[in-house]
Amino acid sequence: MTERLISALEPTPPRESVVTIGTFDGLHRGHQHLISQVLARAAAVDREAIVITFVPHPRSVLHPELPVAYLTSTEERLSRLRTAGFNRVIALEFTPELAAMRAEDFVDHISAGLCMRELWIGHDFRLGAGQQGDAAHLAQYGERLGYQLHVIEALMDGGAPINSTRIRELVLAGQVADAARLLGRPYTIGGTVIQGRHVGRTLGVRTANIACDPERVIPTNGVYAAWALVKGERRMAALNIGIRPSFGESERLLEAHLLGYDGDVYNAQLELQLIQYLRPELVFESREALIEQIHQDIALTRQMLGTDDKGIEPWLT
Repeated sequence: MTERLISALEPTPPRESVVTIGTFDGLHRGHQHLISQVLARAAAVDREAIVITFVPHPRSVLHPELPVAYLTSTEERLSRLRTAGFNRVIALEFTPELAAMRAEDFVDHISAGLCMRELWIGHDFRLGAGQQGDAAHLAQYGERLGYQLHVIEALMDGGAPINSTRIRELVLAGQVADAARLLGRPYTIGGTVIQGRHVGRTLGVRTANIACDPERVIPTNGVYAAWALVKGERRMAALNIGIRPSFGESERLLEAHLLGYDGDVYNAQLELQLIQYLRPELVFESREALIEQIHQDIALTRQMLGTDDKGIEPWLT
């Protein structure tokens, strides 16, 4: 494990560094608050800005019996960190061996391997076996290893701290507008468009279907107004999440009608930025009632989204 860790930290940067560590699931406004200060500090003192994150999420290794649902995929998380402005993004494989490493040993390695002179963490950050490496211990290690610890207090919203757990709960409850406020951007889900049963075509409304990713936080079943990004185009979308109970189905799908889009989307990557929950998933007594409701959903989606750019928001502010 020690050799693998040292290998991940090589080659040694030519300059001293300012480092932050975390899982950063969601990269929400609280994370952005920390990251902005790390980047500003590194620039001010002419040091490397480095972020260390873990793949997979530590909880999936520490508690494999419990399902872990992510706000961001690994690819999205790393991509956002790379575009944030860091000189280096280090994704360490989180293994049982790494989980068993003492906090002091881990910090010793990164301090030497990265020429670390400052370590920036969130207020609730813990590191190492038994989560012993809290702020007090990390400050003590810094006195010996020659780095300064900076602890950033939680960013508050509505009298409560912004954190990934709070955002997961909002998304699961379908409160995607509130989740977007804490994220600093719309909550995004998506995947590869698959072949469906072409039910939408029989109703006069084509849809793009995506199987729900079991590792992502999926909102409660219902209809949402969303922005869809597909093949370089951006379209309004009326999105249904659920099992289509009117057709007696059981597989949970993301089913998006892209307003004004007639192109072929099978096997394409579709990204959906959820803006507003519209209504719960319903069972309809007739085909006519379902069609009428679908058109109402489309009209409400168009009214909700208008022509503004709600789906395009900077993630780092």
